[in-house]
This record gives sequence, structure tokens and C-alpha cells, in this order.
Amino acid sequence: MAGYPEGLRGRPDWLRSEWWLALVSPYLKTLARRLGIAGLDMGALATLWILISYTVIWLGRGEIGYSLVPWWVLGLGAVELAALWESFGHSLGQRLARVELKRPDGKKVSFGQRLLHYLLWHVSVLSLVGLVAPVPWHERLAGLQLAGVTAEGRVPRPWWRTSTGLYLLILGAVALVAGGSVTITQENLERLFTEAWRMGKFFRAVFNPDFSILTRSIRDLIVTFFIAIMATVFAVWVSVPLSFLAARNLMRGPLGRLIYTALRGTLSIMRSIEPIVWAIIFLVWVTARRAPFAGVLALWVHSIADLTKLYAERLESIDPGLIEAITATGANRLQVLRYAVVPQIINPYISFTLYRWDINIRMAIVVSLVGGGGIGFDLREYLRNAQYSQAALLVMLIIILVWAIDYLSARLRAKLA
Repeated sequence: MAGYPEGLRGRPDWLRSEWWLALVSPYLKTLARRLGIAGLDMGALATLWILISYTVIWLGRGEIGYSLVPWWVLGLGAVELAALWESFGHSLGQRLARVELKRPDGKKVSFGQRLLHYLLWHVSVLSLVGLVAPVPWHERLAGLQLAGVTAEGRVPRPWWRTSTGLYLLILGAVALVAGGSVTITQENLERLFTEAWRMGKFFRAVFNPDFSILTRSIRDLIVTFFIAIMATVFAVWVSVPLSFLAARNLMRGPLGRLIYTALRGTLSIMRSIEPIVWAIIFLVWVTARRAPFAGVLALWVHSIADLTKLYAERLESIDPGLIEAITATGANRLQVLRYAVVPQIINPYISFTLYRWDINIRMAIVVSLVGGGGIGFDLREYLRNAQYSQAALLVMLIIILVWAIDYLSARLRAKLA
């Protein structure tokens, strides 16, 4: 070959990108894993500090806020506590990675080794260089290593006596207090127990519904029902083909990975926006009036994101052995899809679709509250004008519809199981 010495076939391995990738890949994986453990521990400790400061400020001054202190103090505290946690305990990151500090000979880790591990942790982890080695510097010099957790020859300690259990207990207690400060006040509690009599009028109306609006209410209920059907059907048509592009095991190669990543990211954004927000967007977009079409579009967008994710995850869990067997017969790509993939996904796809339809029935009522068409808009107006007898009839109709759809979808899913 021109340009190379005689007898040398092709380019040398060290000139190929695959060779360099194979060379550095193990080191990058080791670095990412160790950084993941340290980063998770530091983030967990920083979160705990924010919640504690929030609780202290609320209990001390009655104000809603939190203190980050000087950023370098918070960062330094998180680093030091993470180093102590990983050296003298079983940290959250280590527990999730299912590893713990051990001696290679299996003997008990001494206090001196843990102290040396703690001191060297700062040099090895913070510089990143020491994490690249198969056994990081601070572990090698301390005579320790992170190895898989084993239960042989030991009596497991109760979870609340471990460092991770203690952290979770503190985090849960502080989060409960912090959450209570936002959602519950003394005035709320007093009114809960002293103002119950004000609801007497509403409860009397529940047993005396106004049937004069029954015809109109049933018509709006039918609109709500068909909003859910249309949104689900249209979403299935889009989600089924998209699911094949959002399945990791089917999208291979640089272009496939790019499509997979972009599609998954887009679906996550779509799914993070609630249907009621989509309804407001489409009300402004397609009409300024009360419109079932806006409700259909809102549920359609959210259903696409939800169903595509469910479908794709089912595709990622299919049995590869059947695909290999069909491929070995000489079948082309479409035949493999027809005889190896589709039989494994058809029943789960139908089950997921029925489940989403069940959800859309409920969500259609919520979407109609903002004007997306259906019975929810009338319910909001009746409650706003204190017309409790009319509102009670709508609530009864909604309960009947939701119960009937839940029963029907449960029976259909049972037939498919």
C-alpha cells in the first residue's frame, strides 16, 4: 500500500480512532464511576444543609427562605463531609453503587487505614488524576479498595444504625418540617377544625342534586369522553412508530444514537409540561373560546410523550434470542420486525394504550376546567357561583363515568394478561 513500508497492510492500529477509544475507555469509565459516587455524596450533603437552613430560618424567624452561606464554605463543607462519609462509613453513593471499602486480604479495616484514606482522598479525588488508575491512589496507598458488598460472615446492622440510614432519617425529618412550613399554617389548622360547619350547605346539596340540567350535563360528559378517545387514538398513531426510534437496543450507530438522544430529550420536555398547561397554550393558539379541540390537542401531546416512553421501554426489554433465531433463517429486517418483535409487544402495547385512555378520561375533566371543552368547565362555574346542587349532579356523573371506564379497562387488560 502506498505510503507504508512493504509488508505492512493497512494503517497501524495506533492511527485508528477505535484503537485510542478502546485504550482510554476503561479509564474514562473508572473516572466516571468514582466521580459519580463522590458527586452524589456531595450533592446529598449540600441538599441536607439547604433543607436544615430552611427549617431553622422558618422556625426562628417565621420566614420562608434558606441560606447558602458563602459558596466556598458550602462547597468546602460538602467536600469534607463526603470525604469523612466515604472513609469512615458506607456513603449513599457507595451504597447505590453496591460497593464498600475493604482490605484485599479480607481482614477488618483499621482506623489508621480509614484516616489515611480520608487524608489522601483530597489529593486523589479533587485532582481527578488519582481516580483514573484501576485502583485510585488514595485506596492503593491506604491498602484498601472499593469492592462489591458481601454479607458472608457478618451480621447485617439495622439500616437505621448505618451512616446512610442516619442520613436518610435526618433528611426525611428535615424535609417533613420544611414541607410543613410551606403547606400548613396555624390559621389553616384552626379553620380545619372550627370552620367545618360552613361545608354543611355543600353536603346537603350532594343529597339534593339538580336534575334540571341533566340533559346538558350528559352532553358535556359525552364531549369529555370523546376528547379522551380522540387524544388517545391520535397519540397511538404517532407513538407506535416513534417508539422504535426511542428504543436504545434498536437505534445503533452514531446516527441512531443521535436520533435516540434527541427524541428522548424532546419527549422528556413534552412530558414534564402538564396537560392543563398544554390546554392553556392551545386555547391561545387555536381559539380564544371554550373549545374541545384545544383539550384534544393538549392530551394528544402529553399522551404521545407518555406512550412513546412506555412503548420504547417495552421494546428495550424484548427477548433478543427470538430476533437472532429469525435472523438466522435469512429473514430481512421487515420480516424480523414482523415475526420476532411485533408478537412480543402487541399485548403490552394494547395494555399501555388502555391504561393511558383511563388516565385521559380523568385528565380531560381537569383540562376542561380551563376551557378545554367538556364537563369540567361547568363544574368550575357552578362551584364558583356556589350552585352546589348543580355541582353535585356533575360530580355524580363524573364518578359514574370514571368508575365505568376504570372497570372496562381493567377487564380488557385482564383479558390481555
